[in-house]
Amino acid sequence: MKSSPGIQAAIDLTAGAAGGTACVLTGQPFDTIKVKMQTFPNLYKGFTDCLLKTYTQVGFRGFYKGTGPALMAYVAENSVLFMCYGFCQQFVRRVVGLDKQAKLSDLQTATAGSLASAFAALALCPTELVKCRLQAMYELERSGKIARSHNTIWSVMKGILRQDGPSGFYHGFSSTLLQEVPGYFFFFGGYELSRSFFASGRSKDELGPAHLMLSGGVAGICLWLVVFPVDCVKSRIQVLSMYGKQTGFIGTLLSVVRNEGIAALYSGLKATMIRAIPANGSLFVAYEYSRKMMMSQVEAY
Repeated sequence: MKSSPGIQAAIDLTAGAAGGTACVLTGQPFDTIKVKMQTFPNLYKGFTDCLLKTYTQVGFRGFYKGTGPALMAYVAENSVLFMCYGFCQQFVRRVVGLDKQAKLSDLQTATAGSLASAFAALALCPTELVKCRLQAMYELERSGKIARSHNTIWSVMKGILRQDGPSGFYHGFSSTLLQEVPGYFFFFGGYELSRSFFASGRSKDELGPAHLMLSGGVAGICLWLVVFPVDCVKSRIQVLSMYGKQTGFIGTLLSVVRNEGIAALYSGLKATMIRAIPANGSLFVAYEYSRKMMMSQVEAY
C-alpha cells in the first residue's frame, strides 16, 4: 500500500518525536552545562569547573534540571521539524521542477531542512524558555534575583504568564529563528554529506547505526559551530528576562561583546561539542530506524 501524504506526515512526526526523546536523554547533562556557562560565564573557569561545581552544589540530579521542559522542547521541535521537512522536500521538488519521487541533492535537502526549521522554532521557543530558566535556577537564586520558590516548571510558567502574559513565552523568538534557519541548513547538509561519504556509491538507506551515529554527530557539530554565538544571546535573553526587560537580540549581543568580549559568546562551546555526537547521533538513529519500521508496517498492508 502506498502511503498517503497524511500517513507520511504522521510517520515523520512520530519518528521525529522518537529522535527528540533520544537526543534529550543522551545529551541533557552537557546541555545544562552549556546554558549555565552561556548565562553566567564569570562564575565558571571552564567546562570541568562548571561540571564539578554543579555536582558539588546540587548533585547528579542538577545535570538533569529542566529535563521535563527539555523533553517537551525537543519532542515538539523534532516532531514539527521532521513532519515539515517532508512537506518542504516536496516544496523544493516543485520549485526546481523535479518529479514527486525524485531524489534531492544534498544541497536541496539542506534547503528543505532550513525551511522546516522556521516552523519548528514556533514549537521550540516556549519550552526552550522554561528549560533554560530551570537549568540556570541555582545561579539565579544565589544571585538573589529570584525567590527559591520559583524552581519548578509550574512556578516558572506562572511567573512568565504573570509578568508578560502568553507572549512572554516567546522571549528570544527572533534569536531562535535566527539560529534555527541557517543552523539547520548546515545541520541537514552536514548529515546528508556525511551519509553520502559513508555510503560510497551505495544507497544511503543501507547504512548501519554506527555510520548514522557519526553522520548525526557531524550534523550537530556543523549546526553548533555556525549558530553558537546566536544561541548564547538567546540563552541570555530567555534566562535574564526573568527579572527584567531585555534589550532584544542586537542590544544583548552588543552588551555582551562590549562588557565581556567576543570570547563570552563561545562560553560553553566545549560542552556542546562533546554533546554533539551522542545526542545528535542518537536523534538520527532513533529517527531513521523508527521511520523505517513504521514505513515497512504501512507498506505491508
